[in-house]
Amino acid sequence: MLIDAHTHIVPEKFPDFSRRKNGIRWPQMDPVDACSARVMISGKNFRTVRDNSWSVQRRTEEMDTEGVHRQVLSPMPKLYSYDCHAPDALDFCRYVNESIANMVQAQPDRFFGLGIVPLQDADLAARAIEEICALGLRGVEIGTNVNGRSLGEPEFLPFFKEASRQKIAIFVHAQDPTNSERFTGAHLLENLIGFPQENTLAAATLITGGTMEHCPHARFLFSHGGGGFNTVLARLEQGYDTMEQFLPQRPRQYISNFFFDSLQYDAGAIRHLLASFGSHRVVLGTDYPFAIREQPPGKYLNELQELSKAERERVQYKNCLEFLGLSEN
Repeated sequence: MLIDAHTHIVPEKFPDFSRRKNGIRWPQMDPVDACSARVMISGKNFRTVRDNSWSVQRRTEEMDTEGVHRQVLSPMPKLYSYDCHAPDALDFCRYVNESIANMVQAQPDRFFGLGIVPLQDADLAARAIEEICALGLRGVEIGTNVNGRSLGEPEFLPFFKEASRQKIAIFVHAQDPTNSERFTGAHLLENLIGFPQENTLAAATLITGGTMEHCPHARFLFSHGGGGFNTVLARLEQGYDTMEQFLPQRPRQYISNFFFDSLQYDAGAIRHLLASFGSHRVVLGTDYPFAIREQPPGKYLNELQELSKAERERVQYKNCLEFLGLSEN
């Protein structure tokens, strides 16, 4: 069995929010033809997407072709809308979440769903968790920063405490790198260089900011293999031993509920990820349906011939079920 834990959707259309605060900042779909559309944000084409972003039929056909049994659906990260008026963003999130819930309901044996919340207002985001659960979604997808603020900042603790209390899954996906002015070259380097850095910072600051001390049972999945977090964790451990004990517990004690996707585009990098965290903490992820995705799913994982059957099964589907709070059945 293969479960792809890192996939995205874009609804076929969006409600018209142009008369609300932030005006044309709100996403709109501009159809190109019957099978594709441009996602327009602030009057510019953010990304052109195909109908496999919203069509259950097209999506399941491609899953069958590639041997994927189930997908975890989460919104395209740009839809977070953290830079928008929070009450309006709550309404927008509701629409996106309902779109995902409808896809799951159309094919409940093929899809799990994650929603989004207006994390720019942590209290509002915390209250939105109940609505997400009522829709049958398994958890939430959040950004690696919120308007430049690290996830480990105390202001976001009410959200994480409620997420932990409700026992929902939290998928942390990179978006809007905070140091993009230092990327020299093409604009797409924000994705290629910035996203791994963002994941590193997100995972580290959830520990160093005290979030995991307050929410030890919260379950997190970090996209893009967690970036360079495995290296940073080793440095945190060394600093704890040789400089000062800056946390109540050793840094590694806080990662028992951290998961990392395998989306690193290199068998050696996946091997290092498995060595750092164990085969019980890595899940299969591809970034379907976007151009940068790993294709076919498990391409680089399959190069690791040394994995036992049990280890391979954990990465291919069992760990994802654990992250989602589900048994194998």
